[in-house]
Parts: sequence; C-alpha cells; structure tokens
Amino acid sequence: MSTTTDIGSARTLPDDVVIAARGIGKTYGHVRALHDVSFELRRGEVVAVFGDNGAGKSTLAKCLCGVETPDSGHIEINAQRVELNSIRDAERYGITSAHQDLALAPDLSVLENMFLGRELIRSGWRGWLRMLARGAMAAKSEVALAELQIKLPSVRVQVGALSGGQKQAVAVARAAMWSRTGILMDEPTAALGTRQSDVVCELIRSTADRGLGVMVISHDIPRVLAVADRIVVLLHGSVALRAASRDVTGRDIVDAMVGYHMQAEGS
Repeated sequence: MSTTTDIGSARTLPDDVVIAARGIGKTYGHVRALHDVSFELRRGEVVAVFGDNGAGKSTLAKCLCGVETPDSGHIEINAQRVELNSIRDAERYGITSAHQDLALAPDLSVLENMFLGRELIRSGWRGWLRMLARGAMAAKSEVALAELQIKLPSVRVQVGALSGGQKQAVAVARAAMWSRTGILMDEPTAALGTRQSDVVCELIRSTADRGLGVMVISHDIPRVLAVADRIVVLLHGSVALRAASRDVTGRDIVDAMVGYHMQAEGS
C-alpha cells in the first residue's frame, strides 16, 4: 500500500476549495487506475500533478472533467457534492479543460475557435438565417486574450497559421473565457520549444492570478514546479506526495515518482 507524504503548506491563499476529489477510485478491468485519491484545488492557485506514465494523472483529470465516472468516492464543486457524467456537466459547473491535442480547428479563425460550439447568433431576421455575430465574437475574444496578455496578429487569422505556442495560448484563453471555477490542463508544454514553454507557463500563472483554480498535468517538472503553488505526485494510482512547491525540489518529485517516499518531518 502506498504511503502519502505531506510536506509544508502553500503560499497564503483563501480557504476556497473550488474542486475536490474525495477518495476517488477507478478501475479498468483488472487495472487499478486510481485508489483512494483525494485532491483539492483552490481558487487562485496552480496545482501541478506529476507521475510516471500510467500513474493515474490523466484518469484523475478525466474524472474531474466528466469524461470518466469514478467507481468510488465522490467529487465536490464549491463544497457541494456533484455527479459529473459528461464534459457538459463539468462545464455547467464552470470547469473547462485544455488538452494536449488542443482540440482546435486549424482551418477556422481564432475567434471561431474561441466560440466553437458556443457561437453567438445575430439578432433580428439575421438570426433566423443563423448568421454569426462575428463582431461581438471578435470583441469578446480580444478581451479574453488581452486579460491573459496574449498577443496575436489578429483574432481573424486562421489557427493553422499560428506557432505551437500561440495555438496553446488560444486553447488556454478559450478555456479561461468559459471557466468560472477551474481549468484542467494536460501536458500544456508538450512538443513546444523552450521559449514557447516559458510563455505557456507564464500564461498558467496569470490564469490562476485571475482567480481560477488551475490543475496542470506535466512531465516538465522544473518549469511547471516554478509556477505551481502546490504539487501532487501519483504513483500506481495513489497519492505518493503532497507538498508546497517551495518545499520540494525536482529530485524530491522524481524520487516520489519512482517510490522513494520522502519522510515527513518528525516521522
């Protein structure tokens, strides 16, 4: 049985838990993906989730965004127990996701991607013809990008013409625009260069500073550790380490990932 080590505390934050997993368990056939996992995300903080392949990181994120339903335990949103049976359920509670594959349409413009599935329709007779309110969509997209200090040539440019970092920025901005509670990010710096990864991590921090809870799954330990408030390490589907980011090093995290659990002070 795995032993969880808890170290330190995060920087002073409001005791405002917006998303929580309580004793979550999930199995696929004979494979135990998660076992008695508890997780909390507060408003205005970044929690980084680390773990080797197969540790249960993505399964935890899927349970929190409605893609998967836990076999045991439960999920709370703003201290209320909820059932998330679909992505739409999670979105109704203000939870959005930015996935590694981005889920962007390269042939559509930035503003069209920002409103994909949520298009604004013009009023009057134009609405009967389902004509889009492109001006309003463009204005709202520009505001959402500006709030995160994202600079693009134009919101009318095709997403396929953007760099990898710019595409990731659009995915994060879209998630932030529609989120009221928290954002779940899965490998946001994967396949990006050094500078682009730095920009995305700055974006992660600024997103949390706007008052959203941000959960980040990543293998990029040094870079993500630098912007996180707290870290959680999963090992074989269980929590191996919880800590304030300032109290651990990259080596501590790697040790926990492979089973060398740190000893809590005084144990």
